[in-house]
Amino acid sequence: MIVENVLPENYAEMLRVWENSVRATHDFITEEDIEFFKPIIIEQAFPAVTLRCVKNDSGSILGFVGINDAKIEMLFILNEARGQGIGKVLLQYAIEQLGATKVDVNEQNPKAVGFYEHMGFQVISRSPLDDLGKPFPILHMTL
Repeated sequence: MIVENVLPENYAEMLRVWENSVRATHDFITEEDIEFFKPIIIEQAFPAVTLRCVKNDSGSILGFVGINDAKIEMLFILNEARGQGIGKVLLQYAIEQLGATKVDVNEQNPKAVGFYEHMGFQVISRSPLDDLGKPFPILHMTL
């Protein structure tokens, strides 16, 4: 798998990957939450991070990672592509090439917590609210 740079023209496709992934893995997030987050992600979050992606043979994005200041701000995989090692490839790239050492994970997403623990991250603290003040507890993890 090749990790590629992301361009702003990829944002709409990446937002579709994000929404697909969130619907498959974040059962605690409502439809209203998804609609609330979508403009924030495409207008603020994507431009604020270093983005890399993995594409399939036809050029469609299967997953992406976003890093800022040694922190993984986002890692999302298309649900149909989960279990193929894409997350591991993106995470290893983020650590080895972009210097990532930290990640915040929704406590209510135990598969993600387990994935990061399996990859060597440990919980160092917990916040009862997310960065926007929503009641989604966050686990702060580090290598």
